[in-house]
Amino acid sequence: MNKPEDSLTLLGKKTEYKQDYAPEVLEAFINKHQDNDYWVKFNCPEFTSLCPITGQPDFATIVISYIPDVKMVESKSLKLYLFSFRNHGAFHEDCVNIIMKDLIKLMDPKYIEVTGLFTARGGISIHPYSNYGRKDTEFEKMAKERMLRHE
Repeated sequence: MNKPEDSLTLLGKKTEYKQDYAPEVLEAFINKHQDNDYWVKFNCPEFTSLCPITGQPDFATIVISYIPDVKMVESKSLKLYLFSFRNHGAFHEDCVNIIMKDLIKLMDPKYIEVTGLFTARGGISIHPYSNYGRKDTEFEKMAKERMLRHE
């Protein structure tokens, strides 16, 4: 009998690290608790990307919080996906928005937010924040409220 987890190709297998941005490694599985809303939060303290102008490395903690609907992101695939930014040139704001949009495409969550807590370089740290709530639902209103009250 096939279990929902049988469709996952990375979990429990030898890890292959992609050398550049690789959204194709993201995998999802079915949410077993679709009957109630709840938060899933990932704290990813070892994120790295490259400045697209200088090629210098940027380091960050990426925080991803979402309210799932039918699909959820599998954590090992998320780790490999985030690792794929290591040699990818993108500004901090781009990284946060790309991550959010790729996860929306993968899961179609009710709500999601992504924060990048980038370490200081040149005396300035940047903390971009992006969010999304499903259109025409209470989650769209929630996204607007959280954006307006974001610090």
